[in-house]
Amino acid sequence: MNKQSDNHEHQKSLEEINNTIDFDYKSNASQKLLAFIGPGLLVAVGYMDPGNWITSMQGGAQFGYTLLFVILISSLAAMLLQSMTVRLGIATGKDLAQMTRHYLSKPVAVIFWIIAELAIIATDIAEVIGSAISLNLLFNIPLIVGALITVCDVFILLFMMKFGFRKIEAIVGTLIFTVLAIFIFEVYISSPNVINLLNGFLPHKEIVTNQGILYIALGIVGATIMPHNLYLHSSIVQSRKYDRNNNDDKAQAIKYATIDSNIQLSIAFVINCLLLTLGAALFFGSNADELGGFYDLYHALKTQPLLGATLGGVMSTLFAVALLASGQNSTITGTLAGQIVMEGFLRFRLPNWLRRLITRSLAIIPVIICLIIFNGNEAKIEQLLVFSQVFLSIALPFTLIPLQLATSNEKLMGPFINKRWVNVISWSLIIILSILNVYLIIQTFQEL
Repeated sequence: MNKQSDNHEHQKSLEEINNTIDFDYKSNASQKLLAFIGPGLLVAVGYMDPGNWITSMQGGAQFGYTLLFVILISSLAAMLLQSMTVRLGIATGKDLAQMTRHYLSKPVAVIFWIIAELAIIATDIAEVIGSAISLNLLFNIPLIVGALITVCDVFILLFMMKFGFRKIEAIVGTLIFTVLAIFIFEVYISSPNVINLLNGFLPHKEIVTNQGILYIALGIVGATIMPHNLYLHSSIVQSRKYDRNNNDDKAQAIKYATIDSNIQLSIAFVINCLLLTLGAALFFGSNADELGGFYDLYHALKTQPLLGATLGGVMSTLFAVALLASGQNSTITGTLAGQIVMEGFLRFRLPNWLRRLITRSLAIIPVIICLIIFNGNEAKIEQLLVFSQVFLSIALPFTLIPLQLATSNEKLMGPFINKRWVNVISWSLIIILSILNVYLIIQTFQEL
């Protein structure tokens, strides 16, 4: 790998928000933590996207509480990888895209950039589909119209950016807690078996011996770690003010940013557990194989005999509202990640509205084409969402390997280099996730 020139060493990641939010090194612990609460919220959005919704609820409906253990392990892995991006961003002052570009030859960097951009577009496809379906369920808006409406997200985000990055964090947090409250209510109403639920967090040999359970388990793992989240977190964590030349300040910043990340990913973990629990409590043992997508889940909630007509209607409506909130949240983080990737890899900047319009248009085009070809077939459209998750699986190693190499480089990281146990676990995760994702891809195409 060829080291690039230092002409852009001074370039800040997301310069308009970099070093803009106060952080007082001398304040007490609670004040420091409050100052750092925020970036983790934006990252947590990616761990509760439509792909996670489908895999978690299907897993619960088809196999009860068995896969709660997989959600637990996936969430712990996510916490480790996101903590590595935190240390990279704060220790080096560069995001993962900048760091990858800096230590790659130009042709290789272009390849990595293309893969990162395609991963963001794939993420956007899931957001478009999720938002369009939720608008269709809530307001009976045709899917094509709903997909086109999502272009308006461009202008909504630009409007919010004018009020500062802290406001965006607050909006994202509000939407996340809206989703959390909805699913806590829905799980409470569904009255799950608490003993079976707790038992689900223990490992079961069926996870690897049962082909059906293993396939859903791989889907949960594959949909959990998303490439754009690693680029995003390494950048937005630098929005806080701290002395960039003082290792004590950096250590404090890393500590509280990691706590923030772990808190928010714990919330995402709870939401995914609630989704699986809801599927298990309402549908396990009864027509579970018919729950193939959002429409199936929506109508199943609406007509669930245990709930009755009125409560079933409320539950299904809240489900659609939560899906819409999740789509809007993902739009915000996808936009920021796209900007980070383009500026970091290409050192080239587009106006935010144009950058977002291009990315969203590239995501909408395949959705619109499929809607026309499949004549609005709901099941086929939801299959496109599955394919988007498969591509994210392919793109994952291209993000994880540069992250591992950078954070284990003492020249780059100084005293914040990975500890040996982190290297062992992270390399193991990279190898296991890569193998599982290849297997998931093969299985997905065999299902066609």
